[in-house]
Amino acid sequence: MQTWTDYQNQHKDKFLNELIELLKIPSVSAVPAHNGDTASCAEAVKNALIAAGCTTAEVCTTAGHPIVYGEKMIDPSLPTVLTYGHYDVQPPDPLDLWTSGPFEPVITDGKIYARGACDDKGQMFMHVKALEVMNATNTLACNVKFIIEGEEEVGSTNLGKFLEENKDRLKADIVLVSDTSMISMEHPSIETGLRGLAYMEVEVTGPNRDLHSGVYGGAVANPITILSKMIASMHDENNHITVDGFYDKVVELTSEERTALNSAPFDLNEYKEELGVKEDWGEKGYTSLERTGVRPTLELNGIWGGYIGEGAKTVLPSKAFAKISMRLVPHQNSHEIAELFTAHFNKIAPNSVTVKVTEHHGGEPVVTPTDSIAYKAAEKAIETTFNKKPIPTRGGGSIPIIALFEKVLGLKTVLMGFGLDNDNIHSPNEKFDLVNYYKGIETIPYFHKYFAEMSKA
Repeated sequence: MQTWTDYQNQHKDKFLNELIELLKIPSVSAVPAHNGDTASCAEAVKNALIAAGCTTAEVCTTAGHPIVYGEKMIDPSLPTVLTYGHYDVQPPDPLDLWTSGPFEPVITDGKIYARGACDDKGQMFMHVKALEVMNATNTLACNVKFIIEGEEEVGSTNLGKFLEENKDRLKADIVLVSDTSMISMEHPSIETGLRGLAYMEVEVTGPNRDLHSGVYGGAVANPITILSKMIASMHDENNHITVDGFYDKVVELTSEERTALNSAPFDLNEYKEELGVKEDWGEKGYTSLERTGVRPTLELNGIWGGYIGEGAKTVLPSKAFAKISMRLVPHQNSHEIAELFTAHFNKIAPNSVTVKVTEHHGGEPVVTPTDSIAYKAAEKAIETTFNKKPIPTRGGGSIPIIALFEKVLGLKTVLMGFGLDNDNIHSPNEKFDLVNYYKGIETIPYFHKYFAEMSKA
């Protein structure tokens, strides 16, 4: 009988070429001009699921971008694994910082460079190929279901409704997700929690039109200056967030929990060198691992206004804008934080300007159990292929749908990611190491095997 390893080795080039074709599709969910591309990508994912062994797969329309659903049910007495992923990607801007085209995949030094290579097409596709491996070798140990969406990068706006309307079809025992990272290939890890998100846009208006900065400068408030001061005031001298009520529901870790968190391998000097910074930065009294995993943050994601073209234009702009995201920790609620932010931003605005605050999207923080059968199956699967027991870590990013899986479907999630923190997700030159891609395909079948075995015990 053909083994998983035999089948994967025989089809490695095919697995890579199929991923390359998927990465060529510019499925940018945030940009309406790419709506046709997201639709094409959904169709490609559906076809890939059928080719891998799903007995049924379909593209489900929503009020936004489509959701792809697929399944292969082999025995109702066996456990069912619901795999979640997303085919949409972040905008590739700024384009001039890419060393190759974001949708023209290039392989260099054993890494594939393209938008979506790691987040999340590469990691999602590992599960499709793992299904192919198990199906082709007649070793599928669990029923499998897939839900691959096209709006994760814009807040999973329509997925909640889809879950509500398809509760019976989505019945499962666990959700398996690869949209996170490991510490390193030498130190494999499993993320046991994710931060929530509140994403805001602010608009500051001064005069009713752009003005000549020589004629009016010094007499009329400049919205860019005012906005800059307002944003700067949102952190104090200890880099503590000053939004009223922001920390009210934040629970401090115990000394034992902090010690355990900081036992993960981490070299601050290597961290700074890899990022090209001279000093780390953040909330006083906390380590970098704590700041990026278990502490809430407020970050400026974009700011614009006035003249930004070539040459000079002496203008006092009418408006200034910024996009601001806040990462949240357990017990914080995205809508409550959005309301607190809005009230605070209005409160600190001087009378010389008017402000408008818009809540774009958000998601709730989650913590996943480490004593469940599913977690232990993931732990054993990684130990089998890496020859090391994975380290439990907390992830700094957000996957809004994870909390919804538990709320709507009553399902816990295992976050078994194979990316690396330096894969440049959301940045130019996003990459995914081919060894990670293939290691994921190798490991996922072991999760199914061990989950089925442990569920029987």
